Amino acid sequence: MKVNALEFINYRNLSDNRITPSEKVNVIYGNNAQGKTNLLEAVWLFSGGHSFRGSKDTELIKFSENKARLFMEFFSGKREQKAEILYQGSKKEVIINNVKKSSAAYLSQHFSAVVFSPEHLTLIKNGPSLRRKFIDGSICQQDLRYAVRLNKYNQTLQQRNALLKEISKHKELKDTLEIWDDVLIDLGADIILKRLEFLKNLKVSAKELHKGISSGSEDLDIVYCSSAIKEEKNLNKCDILCLLQKEFKRVRRDDIYLGVTNAGPHRDDLEFFINSKSARRFGSQGQQRSIVLSLKLSEARIMRDAFSEPPVVLLDDVMSELDVKRQDFLLKNTEENQVFITCCEPIESERLKDAKLFEVKEGVIY
Repeated sequence: MKVNALEFINYRNLSDNRITPSEKVNVIYGNNAQGKTNLLEAVWLFSGGHSFRGSKDTELIKFSENKARLFMEFFSGKREQKAEILYQGSKKEVIINNVKKSSAAYLSQHFSAVVFSPEHLTLIKNGPSLRRKFIDGSICQQDLRYAVRLNKYNQTLQQRNALLKEISKHKELKDTLEIWDDVLIDLGADIILKRLEFLKNLKVSAKELHKGISSGSEDLDIVYCSSAIKEEKNLNKCDILCLLQKEFKRVRRDDIYLGVTNAGPHRDDLEFFINSKSARRFGSQGQQRSIVLSLKLSEARIMRDAFSEPPVVLLDDVMSELDVKRQDFLLKNTEENQVFITCCEPIESERLKDAKLFEVKEGVIY
């Protein structure tokens, strides 16, 4: 999977331009707040239509303008393809190979990318929402149905929580709670089942990579943590449905008292262990970063296997956060990918000697 050309008009702070990146490594450098990450974000948007920084679509349009355009020519699925994203106010239009699509999610069926940002380096020690975002984001790129189910789950969750708050004022509404429970449990079972399937593949690859970066001295394990699921092995959807139903009944009184849903995949987490010890509680910063490195490289491998071609890799200002050993390990394990790297100064590395350089100054790309 390769980006052949990228065009942008009225996008963020970037001056209108068309760039033709190298099919191997591209280094985007310049001072802070010049627009380097905006360029990476533009590539990422073609993997599913949402900013990896959590920005709203309206924030992607240049100040004083009311519309923006992104256009990409890329090689994927053994053929040349093209895609266009048009932003006008809060509306977004996506066109893939001259066919207008009803949702930006269809982009993920044609183009895939893995992004690695400084935020990910805190994935182990920070709260569970970032870990759920990591696993859900990767699955969404590979499975459009999962993205639809996850979105519907979140909408249903909001509606159930709103009902729980109303029950404290109107006790008669309590009888309608089971209607929302049935929908939420069915969607939740699909989500957990898919997460467990993904985690099974992730473990195998991450263990191998972590062995490599630790020179064989550390064994990595990843555990799915859920109040409903106590054992990961050989669970089917019926098993998970039964477990979730029991858990929803167990916490119902707390749900009504607190006004929030206390069971389901939105409360689940991942726990990481190095040599059987909790990496979050006992791991050094270097060990935690090695785990994240292994996870992101594993994500790229899983994407490669899912699409039968390696995804584009976006490294947003992470090289300066890694020591030389981990920098080299990262570059070595992305040699089959087209890579975009942002940094303040061009990086001194033998592996980057043939990289194409792009300098960004006040939104202008040279």
